[in-house]
Amino acid sequence: MNPHLTILVAYSLALMALGLWIGRRVRSAGDFFVAGRRLGPGLIFSTMLAANIGAGSTVGATALGYTYGISAAWWVGSAGIGSLVLAFWIGPAMRRQAEAHQLRTVGDYLEHRYSAKVRGLAAAILWIGSLFILAGQLWAIGSIIGAVTGAAPWLGCAIGGVVITVYFAAGGLLTSAWVNVAQLTVKMIGFAAALALALSAAGGIHQLSAIRPTGEYWAFWRAGSPGLSTLAIIVPPFIVSPGLLQKIFGARDDRAVRIGVGLNALGLLLFAGVPALLGIVARSQFSTLTAADSALPMLLVHTLPPLVGAIGLAAVFSAEISASDAILFMLTTSLSQDFYKRFLNPSASDDQVLRLARGTAVLSGVAGTTLAVALGSVVNALTIFYTLIGVSLFVPILAGLYVRRTSAAGALSTMIAGVCAALVVHIATRGAGWGVLTPALAGLVSAAAAWVITLTVAPRMKSS
Repeated sequence: MNPHLTILVAYSLALMALGLWIGRRVRSAGDFFVAGRRLGPGLIFSTMLAANIGAGSTVGATALGYTYGISAAWWVGSAGIGSLVLAFWIGPAMRRQAEAHQLRTVGDYLEHRYSAKVRGLAAAILWIGSLFILAGQLWAIGSIIGAVTGAAPWLGCAIGGVVITVYFAAGGLLTSAWVNVAQLTVKMIGFAAALALALSAAGGIHQLSAIRPTGEYWAFWRAGSPGLSTLAIIVPPFIVSPGLLQKIFGARDDRAVRIGVGLNALGLLLFAGVPALLGIVARSQFSTLTAADSALPMLLVHTLPPLVGAIGLAAVFSAEISASDAILFMLTTSLSQDFYKRFLNPSASDDQVLRLARGTAVLSGVAGTTLAVALGSVVNALTIFYTLIGVSLFVPILAGLYVRRTSAAGALSTMIAGVCAALVVHIATRGAGWGVLTPALAGLVSAAAAWVITLTVAPRMKSS
């Protein structure tokens, strides 16, 4: 067994063991869903940043850097901008709502603010979207293990699925928060060492600047994607993503949210250029890759010294695993709390909900692995997720917090209009959009327009 694979296997076993050990503390659904609302700034920071530096921020963003150049930094940078809004505006307000009304999920909030119909529609959209992003994370794991062993990607997807399922099913948010601390430490060490040695191997920034496969390769402010249009895809989901908001529901106070999520935003902004530069280095070393998603694993395995490459691979593996458990969090809470507990069995006991949540984690892991093999791309899967979450939840959540006249009918209208517009543009243009009018931007504009219309029409209907 080569050193890369040895370290990955040992690391995987350690993560599962840590998760099972922490999971012994979980006695109730409240512990599983919101960690007893005891998370301080440190755990909020680590679990948020660990979740946010995932497949899209590593394998996917490096692939974008390989193909498009320095503008790939907008992928992670946009997440940092969205996280700043979440830290100082939306996050604290949502946490207070969750504590005051004992909310566990975003679905709980949507029903509290609007109606059960809004909750049900949001949960259905979330479940579909979450499966896509889980598939993207698992495909990234498959590409990593495939680069090390030469095995088919589906085998790596299956291995990654087993790891996250074991430790997440053991304890939900509480397990994830503590496991994420270990994962984040490995990420920081691994990527710092990988970037320094990769730049050295390529001869430094000066040598890299000579690489110009396209005219816009070094254009940071390009309008397309990746570029400024990435803001419409990434920023809204990082403000209203249920996986992130439900972590905030576990915070002990507003200060923990502002500090923890704020440091997470700073970490994302500082990290944004790392995968873009790694992609450019990979282009200098391997100019004819047929699959851009393999750029980062190839760089770590074939360019860096074996020990550093192995640590770097462990860092990437950590990124995909930690992001995957955040998705499992969304899937399990959505099904067990928003569907089962609310609609199928309102009298379900705490133990029944906890058992269902753990069972859902297993089923979701299987479904995500199957979809990963079918899609075969990290960025394709994540773009679908971010678009669905942004166009369906951004307007209803913000309007519900700050505009009292927003009604359940208005929330439903915005969700339907946003998703339908995004789908129409996606199908008509095969995902490319018309210039800056991407599917995500079309969905957001349509959702906002539907909201304005309902605010205007509703008073007239009442007065007539």
